This record gives sequence, C-alpha cells and structure tokens, in this order.
Amino acid sequence: MRAETPRAHAVDVLLVSLGSTDGLRTADEELEDSLRRAGASVAIARPFPPTAIRTLMLTDLTWARAARAAAAHMLRQLQRSPPRAIVYSSTTAALLWPARGAIRFDAPAAGNRPGRHGLWQRPLERRRLRQAPLLLPWSEGGLREAPPAATRGGRALVLPVPVEASGEPEPVRDIAAITYAANPAKKGLARVLDAWRRVRQELPGGAQEELVVAGASADELRLAGFALEGEEGVRVVGALPAARYRALVRRARAFVCAPRREDYGISQLEALADGCPLVTTPAPGPYAALPIARDLDARLVSEELAGALRIALQDPRADYAERAREALAPFAREAIDGLVADELLPRLLG
Repeated sequence: MRAETPRAHAVDVLLVSLGSTDGLRTADEELEDSLRRAGASVAIARPFPPTAIRTLMLTDLTWARAARAAAAHMLRQLQRSPPRAIVYSSTTAALLWPARGAIRFDAPAAGNRPGRHGLWQRPLERRRLRQAPLLLPWSEGGLREAPPAATRGGRALVLPVPVEASGEPEPVRDIAAITYAANPAKKGLARVLDAWRRVRQELPGGAQEELVVAGASADELRLAGFALEGEEGVRVVGALPAARYRALVRRARAFVCAPRREDYGISQLEALADGCPLVTTPAPGPYAALPIARDLDARLVSEELAGALRIALQDPRADYAERAREALAPFAREAIDGLVADELLPRLLG
C-alpha cells in the first residue's frame, strides 16, 4: 500500500481513502485540504487498487481488504503517537476496519447493493454504522438510506463534497451536449444516445451538432457494447484531466444523463456549477443534483429524455446559469470549510 509520511508530531486525523472511483478520490482530496485549512494535521492511507473482479460482492471484499491493510500499515507507523481520530472514506473502507472510526459515505450498501449484490456487506455495514462514533453522509438522501438504528443518537453530520465553477463562462457554447460515461451501463448511456439521435437532426446546426462522451475510451465503450467509432454527431474524448473535462462542460449547452441509480452525482453538480443545464431522468438514490435540477427547470427532468433534451437545446431558460450558481452556494468550498472547522473537527477531536 502507499502511505504519505506523517509529520513528526501527533497526527490529528487519519483518513483512510478508498479512492476506487474518480468521485471518491475527489471527495477525499477535498476533505484532506479542508481539514488542513482548519488547522488539523492529516495522514492518508491509500490502498493499492486490487485486480478488477466482475461481481460486486467480491469487488467490495477485495477493496475492503486493501483498505484494511493500508489503514493497519499506517497505524503501525503511528503507534508511538496514534491519530486522534480516524475517518474511513466509504462504508466499504470501514467494513474490515482495524480500528473504530468515523465513516464518510455517499450511499450505504443498504441502498446501492440490493439483493445478492450485498449479501455479506449489508449486515456488516449495519454493525459498523452502529459502532462508528460519527457518520458523515455526503447528503441527506444518503443518510436516509442508512439503517434507522445506525443513525440514532445525533451521530450524523451531513458533509457535502465541495463543487465550484471551473472558470469563467464561455461566450459561446459551441457543443450541443456532453455526458459522462465512466460506467456506461450505470450512467444510462444507451438512453442518452437514443435521445441524442432522435433530437440531433432537428437542431438548427444539424449535422454540425455533436454529443461529447467523456469518462471512458472508445475501447472501453466497445467492451461495454457501445461501438461509437465513426458515428456522426458523437465524439468520444475518454478520461480527461479535470481541467480539460470541465472546459468542455463550460462549452456545452446541456449535460445529459440517464442513470439507473445515482448515489450522489458529482458530475451533474459540476455541470450546474459551470452553468450547464442538467437534462436527466429522475433516477432513484440520494441524487443530490436532482432536486436542484427540478427547481431550476422541471421540464429538463423527465423519463422522456429526448423531449427534455430538445427543450434544453431549443428553448433554454435565459437565467438558468445564474440561478444554478446561486443554488450551488451550499456546496461552495468556503461553506464546506465552515462545516469542517466549526462542526466536524470539534466532534472528531473532542
């Protein structure tokens, strides 16, 4: 496992960073930075990514074991001066923990591991959530999905992931639509493509209009059943550095997605922060961007995705970007820093 060398003096917080997805890595980096800005010393335990396995049950087991090994290794390094608090990033990271600590999560296995996919995770998760001194869900929706018995006693503090605008708005949005398809089946890429194909020829730009597909390469998409090479009006850009990806979002007139379930939706929140109208299906799960999208323009939230996309591209609301930035104020880095300094650290270290 990889572990950052801790400072010579006592460490306030050990963050066990699972980092199994871009979203989790972003959340952990933001939390680390916020803790440091609040004056806390932080050590990070990062597991080596295990070999990819098909089933969710075994995938969770391999990641849980990797997280345990990374946490145990760091605790041995710090044994002369143990950390004052431990934060496990995700319930998966906490399942096999070597020591008790706070748990931060976007969604519990109780919500996103139904049926056989979570046979062993759900009962162990219930125990860990009961044992944790503090629960740090990303959203109220994530907290609601946790077992009621695990959340009693005022042990929860909702701590969103900060989301900021990535730059100045582009004077001309020359990309019709963009979607993020790192997990194309879960993100509903098939429905997005169907909606785009139905709407594209109706647009004034016609053949010049394009849907940008980010987050997965053409090869990865092909393996998932999407052969998009050479399709007119679709451009696959793959996984990009954050700055390049967000630059494309600022050029897009719509961010379109149709997730089967959404545990949080960082990409959607980023689109809103950059003033890009969110076209989405009303997916189940603690989808943080969904109520915001409905308030901004309910016409763009629909199971009839093609119709919603058509409205976003042909009849957009002029004040959408400005209202979106206002709605994202609670997710601003300054607001989250206030939560960390005023509420999280006193509860972690008290």
